Amino acid sequence: MIKLTHLLTVTNKLPHSSKSCYSIWNPNRSLSLSSPFHSHYYSLTDHRVLHRVLEQCRVSRDSKTAAKTHARLVVLGYATYPSLVSSLVSTYANCHLPHIANHVVHHVFTRVSNLFNMNLILERLMKVGQCGVAKKVFVKMPVRDVVSWNTMIGGYVKNSRVVDALSIFRGMLNAKVEPDGFTFASVVTACARLGALANAKWVHTLMVEKRIELNYILSAALIDMYAKCGRIDVSKCVFEDGVRNHVSVWNAMINGLAIHGLALDAAAVFSRMEMENVSPDSVTFIGILIACSHCGLVEEGRKYFDMMQNQFLIQPQLEHYGTMVDLLGRSGLLDDAYDMIKAMPIEPDVVIWRALLSACRNHRKKELGEVAIANISRLESGDFVLLSNMYCSLKNWDSAERVRQMMKKGGVHKKQGKSWIELGGSIHQFKAANHSHAEMKAIYSVLEGLNQRAKLEGFAPMTELVLMDVSEEEKEENLNFHSEKLALVYAVLKTSPGTKIRIFKNLRICQDCHNWIKIVSRILNREIIVRDRIRFHQFEGGFCSCRDYW
Repeated sequence: MIKLTHLLTVTNKLPHSSKSCYSIWNPNRSLSLSSPFHSHYYSLTDHRVLHRVLEQCRVSRDSKTAAKTHARLVVLGYATYPSLVSSLVSTYANCHLPHIANHVVHHVFTRVSNLFNMNLILERLMKVGQCGVAKKVFVKMPVRDVVSWNTMIGGYVKNSRVVDALSIFRGMLNAKVEPDGFTFASVVTACARLGALANAKWVHTLMVEKRIELNYILSAALIDMYAKCGRIDVSKCVFEDGVRNHVSVWNAMINGLAIHGLALDAAAVFSRMEMENVSPDSVTFIGILIACSHCGLVEEGRKYFDMMQNQFLIQPQLEHYGTMVDLLGRSGLLDDAYDMIKAMPIEPDVVIWRALLSACRNHRKKELGEVAIANISRLESGDFVLLSNMYCSLKNWDSAERVRQMMKKGGVHKKQGKSWIELGGSIHQFKAANHSHAEMKAIYSVLEGLNQRAKLEGFAPMTELVLMDVSEEEKEENLNFHSEKLALVYAVLKTSPGTKIRIFKNLRICQDCHNWIKIVSRILNREIIVRDRIRFHQFEGGFCSCRDYW
């Protein structure tokens, strides 16, 4: 591998003009690139080598080397190459030098007028996560075509900024630019990620009005969108009425049924594939195994895992092993799950160890949980929380405190729970114990009333879930203000009695909130649907569709 320092050596001093070129974005910095060049290393004339140099600068936050490389780009005429522009911007941003990044963008506009190249620059900026800079470039572009808009929308989706993606899409329509199939593929995905049913219906209606051809990509995207918006019934209609000649359409249907806990329906769809001459692929088996995992169908899961290898000759990948470990762990077969990990022909990844750790927390297997933790090379907040949860459930407060001190020492913070609901086409987001909402006083008042009614119906707060050795009253107070409870109460305040409530959450719903919402669904006589990080929960009449297994 070529060392960074060697890559930067050059044969001759740069001419004076090169420094004046560099002064376009930083007139106060003086550069000297007169280091001797060793003939057995590359001369810095290959833009691919320079791109690798900048990538290393970005990772190491080496602004000095980045500036020298930047000057070299200007000398060689590479300063407007789309891949190098995005690397420069990303590197300077990572080095906390946004003013230089902005000058790079300004320089591009003085030199690039070709719409094709500008679109490439947009695409590259989005690829490296520089959404803000891409937006500035997009806004300044004198001319934009459908590719420009699609690049922004798709880029926002890939960077998990789905609200921004929908906003750009609305701007596209206002600008009278006709969206195409690529546009809708990204927008449908944005609606799916957000779970915004009103937006989803609006987008689907636009597709019909504009007579967008429904190929297998869009069919799969629509099935996925409606499933993730809580309308698996509509997903089924799209599946039955649309194009089904590609495996991705079948995969979308099976995955949609899986996240709704409809394992038997998923198995039925899988069986239909053979009748319609569509061969399953590795993704198909991930979906069917997830469906089995959500419903505790251990033997069925084992059957599909064997079928994949013996009948369809598909070698299991990490994702397949991960779902099997999850299936066995959820069912309490932790020794079997651990045996599968040890027998894997490939190195288990962090996801697999986390699946085992989660099962150990649920089934209070401290020793095996510690084995899982020991095999996770880089612990994240969720890992610490699972381990601390396990110790707390065993009332091992000293060990739980030790975990919290490890988090504090490592600067690790618990990932904050967020929930959101869609009302009138707008998204309303809530965070746990948040007081910033304009109507929080009314929300807390209604919440207190619901808590009292729930207790009269037999609800008992699960204070053992609170990761602190404090009084029961303090623990109960901590549980009262989880984000999904706040979102639910706001929906009660803003909707008519009997209206179905849909809540979306970024984390797995805790058992206390799960039990509470079951009782609230009976008190209010309402159907309440919650999509958490794992699956859908449909609460009605005091029961949940997951049958308390998730």
